Amino acid sequence: MKRRQPKFLPMTVAEAKNLRIDQFDVIIVSGDAYVDHPSFSTAVIGRVLWDAGFSVGVIAQPDWRSDDDFHQLGSPRLFFAICPGNCDSLVNNYTAARKRRSGDVYSPGGRPRRPDRAATVYSDKVHSLFPDVPLVLGGIEASLRRFAHYDYWSDSVRHSILADAPADLLVYGMGEQQVREIAMRLDRGERADSLTDIRGTVYRIPPSRYDGTCAFPLLEVPSFSEVSGDKEAYARAFALHYREQNPILGKAVAQRHPKTVIIQNPPALPLTTPELDAIYELPYSREAHPSYTLPIPALEPVKFSLTSHRGCFGACAFCALTHHQGRIIQSRSIGSLVREATRLTRMPGFSGVISDVGGPTANMYGMECPRWTTAGPCPDRACTENCPNLPVSHQRQMALLRRLREVPGVRRVFIGSGVRYDLIVADPQNPLPEICAHHVSGHLKVAPEHISRAVTTLMGKPEKEVFERFLASFKECQEGKEKKQYILPYFMSGHPGCTVEDMIDLAVFIRDHDLYTEQVQDFTPTPMTVSTCMYYTGLNPFTLEPVHVPKGREKQIQRALLSYRDAKTRHLVDEALHSSGRRDLLYGKKGSRTPGRRGRNLTSRVLGT
Repeated sequence: MKRRQPKFLPMTVAEAKNLRIDQFDVIIVSGDAYVDHPSFSTAVIGRVLWDAGFSVGVIAQPDWRSDDDFHQLGSPRLFFAICPGNCDSLVNNYTAARKRRSGDVYSPGGRPRRPDRAATVYSDKVHSLFPDVPLVLGGIEASLRRFAHYDYWSDSVRHSILADAPADLLVYGMGEQQVREIAMRLDRGERADSLTDIRGTVYRIPPSRYDGTCAFPLLEVPSFSEVSGDKEAYARAFALHYREQNPILGKAVAQRHPKTVIIQNPPALPLTTPELDAIYELPYSREAHPSYTLPIPALEPVKFSLTSHRGCFGACAFCALTHHQGRIIQSRSIGSLVREATRLTRMPGFSGVISDVGGPTANMYGMECPRWTTAGPCPDRACTENCPNLPVSHQRQMALLRRLREVPGVRRVFIGSGVRYDLIVADPQNPLPEICAHHVSGHLKVAPEHISRAVTTLMGKPEKEVFERFLASFKECQEGKEKKQYILPYFMSGHPGCTVEDMIDLAVFIRDHDLYTEQVQDFTPTPMTVSTCMYYTGLNPFTLEPVHVPKGREKQIQRALLSYRDAKTRHLVDEALHSSGRRDLLYGKKGSRTPGRRGRNLTSRVLGT
C-alpha cells in the first residue's frame, strides 16, 4: 500500500508523529543538507522508497563525534541507508593541491560539516550504535570506491570501501532499482546476507565461503595484495573491471582482499523512459528542508532546472560516469518534461527562466544505438568515433526545447550544463544556430580540455581540428548580433600524458582564439577513472604502454600556464617558456627584447594578457 508523499521527508520525531509514523522503515544518513530536489540523491532515493510504500526518515549531516544525532529517529524497521553526499567527501573537502576547502556548497551557509571519508565514518558510527540493523552503503563515494583503488589524498592503494566499512551491501550507480528491491525483500523477511543476486550491488563473503561462483557469470581480477604491490597488476585489474561495466553482457567481478572477497554484480539494467519519467515526476518541493535558516548554495543554480536524461557515451578518461551512470543514454519523454516545466511555473520564485535542460552532456538527449538493448556499449570503441550504429541527430533535443519554449509562463529555456561540441559538428542539420538563438544566456559551455593530439587521445576527447570547426560555426552564429554570445571552454592541466610543451601550445591556442577560461581545471585523480589509473601506474591500462605523469613542480607549472593571465603565478609561466627553448615564442623575432606597451614582461608579450 502506497503512502501519501509528504511535502518533505521527515527529519524529526515531531514530523514523524504528524505523519503517524512510529518507526521508519528506512532511515537515510546523508552527508549533504537535505534538499528536496531531484538533483540531490537523498531526495530521489527517499521519494522512490516512499512511492514504493515505505516510510523514510532523514538524518542529514550528523555530528559524527557524538551519538546524539544518530539516535534522533530511532532504529529503522528495515535498514539504514548511508548516502555520504552528491560528491565524494575528499573531493568535496580538498583541492587538487590537497588543501582543505573553506566552503561546502551542500551545507547550510556553505559551511563545511562533513567528515573526511564520510561513508566509512557514518557506517562505523551507525553499526556501533545499531549492530543488528542492516546497513546499505550508497552514493558516489561508495560507488567509485567499490574495488581496490588508488586514493590520491593518502597516496596509496586502499581496500574496497566494503572491506573497511561495516555495511551489508553496497549500491553502485544511481540506485533507485536496487534500494527498492532491497527494501521489498527485507520486508518479505529475507536476511540481508542472502541478498547476493541484485544487479547494481556489491557484497562480500569470507574467503572460506568463496568457491569462484555467484548468481551471475563471474570474472576474478587481481587481488588487493597484487594491485597494491604491483602497478602493472593494478592497471590490468582496472582494465578488466572497466570492461565489465556493461549492464547487458557484463559479468560479475570478484576481487580478493586480505580478510574478505568483494563481489560486484553486473550493473543495473538501464531504466526505461516510463521508469525515468516516474522518478522525476515525484512531488519534489525543490526547496531545502524548512529547518534550515541558512541557504544551501548548491540549490540555487539547479532549482529551476530539468534533467532530461542519464548516461554519457563520451567515456572521457578523467570522468567516472562509465563506472556510475554508464554509457547508455536513458531519456525521458517530452511529455514528462513538459509536465515538470508546467509545475515549475506554479512554484514561488519562478521567474519564467528554466536554467538548464540536460544531463551529463545536454545534447545526448534522445540519441540511441540499437545495439544497446542486446549487447550494451561496444567494449572496444567509443560511441563518438563516427559509429554508423549511432546516428548523430539533435532532432529530439530540438523538439523538446521547442515544446518547453511554448509552455505558458516559460520565457526562456537555457542549456546551462553545456554541450558536446563534436556531436554538433557531426550533425548535418547543425542545431547550433537554433541553440544560439534561443538557449544560450550569454556563455555556452564546452569542454575541449586540451588541443594536443597526444593528450586528447589519452583523454578520450576530440582532436583540436574538431573544436576549431565548432568555433568557426559558433562565430558564424554571432554575425549580425547586437548582443554577442561567448564560448566558455573548460581546459585541463596536469593530465597524464601532458607535458609542459603541450601546455604552452594550449596557452598559445587560448590566446590566438581569444578564449577566456573562467575556471582552471587542475587534474585531480579521483577514484575509479582511467586517468587516475594512468596517474598512479604510469601506464595506459588498456595497452600497458608507459604514460608521462606530471607531478610536483611540473604540475604547478602546467596549472600556471592554463591561468597565464594571473600575475601571482607568472614566474612559473616565465620559467616554462625559458626552459622550453622556444625563443620564437618568447621574443617574436630572434633576439628582439623590445618591451610591450606599459612595460609588459615577456610572458605578457607572448600570451597576450
